[in-house]
Amino acid sequence: MSDPTILLLAAGRATRMRGADKMLEPVPGPFGDQPLLQAMARRCLRAGPTRVILGPGQPERAALLAALDVEVLEAPEGAGMAASIVTGVAGLTTPVLVVLADMPDVTASDLHLLMALSTHDPRAILRAASEDGAPGHPVLFPADLLPELGRLTGDTGAREVLRRHGDRVHRVPLAGERALTDLDTPEDWATWRAQP
Repeated sequence: MSDPTILLLAAGRATRMRGADKMLEPVPGPFGDQPLLQAMARRCLRAGPTRVILGPGQPERAALLAALDVEVLEAPEGAGMAASIVTGVAGLTTPVLVVLADMPDVTASDLHLLMALSTHDPRAILRAASEDGAPGHPVLFPADLLPELGRLTGDTGAREVLRRHGDRVHRVPLAGERALTDLDTPEDWATWRAQP
């Protein structure tokens, strides 16, 4: 079985940030604060080969990735999360681990865990969950589902694929709420930063 390719989805316009770009928000790292997108890309790279999907006209985001060994792809404007996934899976034959870039609590170790577990059951869809089992992200899809992922439309991501293959979905609890924590507004960021 081929190692999964990591798809880091970072094409969204972050409209709920009221003018700020959440991908540029500083987050703590081992060597000091760094922009969220750069931190997430580095975590992904520690786990495996990574494709980062941006939207058109995002030069500041692209600049953050210039020195990293990631493949940067551009999704069409305004086509939703499905378009990012379709762009990300194009030409692949490997399983894919879909990671949302606005989830700063997800670690490289979490990604390693999902990828390691996939070797035990290559047909399983592995979906990260909170400690108490609530479904979240990232999600690892086996390679046989690439054609379905490549036909997605709309802004619900791969929800329909997960529903259609519900019998293959296995939840993988991660510590705390990090499989659920995504930061979409300035208030979300303030609350997250205020945590001990």
